[in-house]
Amino acid sequence: MSPTPHVAAHPHQPAPNPVALLPLGLFLVLFIGAGLALGAAGTKMAFYQLSPTVAILPAIALALVLREKDPATAARPGGLTRRVNVFLSGAGEINIVTMCVIYLLAGGFASVASAIGGVESTVNLGLSLVPQRLVLPGLFVISAFVATAMGTSMGTIAAVGPIAAGVAAQTGMDAALLMGAVVGGAMFGDNLSMISDTTIAATRTQGCDMRDKFRMNFAIALPAALLAVAVFWLAGDAGRAAAPGGYRLVTVLPYVAILAMALSGMNVFAVLFAGIALAGGVGMAVVDGYTPLKFAQDIYKGFTGMHEILVLSMLMGGLGELIRYQGGVAWLLAAVRRFTDRPGSSSGAAARTGEAGISGLVAVADLCTANNTVAIILTGGMAREIAATSGVDPRRSASLLDIFSCVVQGLAPHAAQVLLAGSIAGISPVAVLSANYYCLLLGAAGVLAILVGLPRAPRTDVSGAERT
Repeated sequence: MSPTPHVAAHPHQPAPNPVALLPLGLFLVLFIGAGLALGAAGTKMAFYQLSPTVAILPAIALALVLREKDPATAARPGGLTRRVNVFLSGAGEINIVTMCVIYLLAGGFASVASAIGGVESTVNLGLSLVPQRLVLPGLFVISAFVATAMGTSMGTIAAVGPIAAGVAAQTGMDAALLMGAVVGGAMFGDNLSMISDTTIAATRTQGCDMRDKFRMNFAIALPAALLAVAVFWLAGDAGRAAAPGGYRLVTVLPYVAILAMALSGMNVFAVLFAGIALAGGVGMAVVDGYTPLKFAQDIYKGFTGMHEILVLSMLMGGLGELIRYQGGVAWLLAAVRRFTDRPGSSSGAAARTGEAGISGLVAVADLCTANNTVAIILTGGMAREIAATSGVDPRRSASLLDIFSCVVQGLAPHAAQVLLAGSIAGISPVAVLSANYYCLLLGAAGVLAILVGLPRAPRTDVSGAERT
């Protein structure tokens, strides 16, 4: 459903140079160090006080002053100007620009759909359909649908979390279990949604289609989700759920429509434009006082909500290109090849090693940054190079990037999703993550998928059409 993937050509083939990775290390030290220091001082949401768009600036400055390892290149005049041009070419690379435009449109849709009452209606509709004895699995399924439609785990937890907290207060059910179900469902939807920033980042950095990534991802995530539903059903206890509020079916329509259009294979820009128009039309038709001016203001509000991830994507694209140009990626690839190119190693073993490397890379990045989108953007270029070297299909690498970033994001005590859920319910973040059975099961499913090599990506012919 996405535009034709474009992967930039890199005519300059640098010599392996581990020093080129220093800027990346500096970024992580600044970002993580600030979070740890503020956390030790008792600051709430400590890892979200220093914006990564600011923390990355010293790293970019360091990358600009580092000289290339290749003597012929380093000796040429205009070194700083050349490196600035490399940075700008990376920031303006077509995949980065495409990703940024999609971010804007996705933010506009989410803002308009929320403003017309779509989130509230979707949650209340789901609760009205869930039998009271199935509150735990019901909250998981509702959160999964809302997050898949909205494309945001944070927005889902903010919408469904208070309902789960109300259920705990009314019934005496374990608040940790209820919030674990909400966070798990939210991460399921965030992982699979066509308009999630993690999906956008994963598919654009790997150069594959969103629909193909969804198929690959779904085959791994669905068994984990079904097992999570079973676990929550067995873990549930008796009690009456809070009475659901009112809802308007027509305000749920934009979410259903955008999900159906995305799965049908429509171009992502067409899907988002249509979703924004439909949500605005529904709002002006059924919501009192919702005028064309309010519609326009909500679109802009959605745009502004995406400014941080948009700017970070461009800056990270430029830093990544500098690291590649100066030999950092080449050094990482050489390290991976030492494992994948062992004598007697089969292509299947090389692919498994590459997949494990991609998964471990993004998992460590997410643990460090506590932001799954940032982790994917940070490691996406390296993952694409590893995938190409190891014979890993781009659809598979995009799926693994998204899966393992979401696994860590749902289990990290300093992740925003876990902190938000804990604050809504008034419980420890550790209690929330300990009951997030879905992310535990998804991690196990991802590891199993790497070990057995399933599901396999469909073969394609030269035109990109699937072959059986």
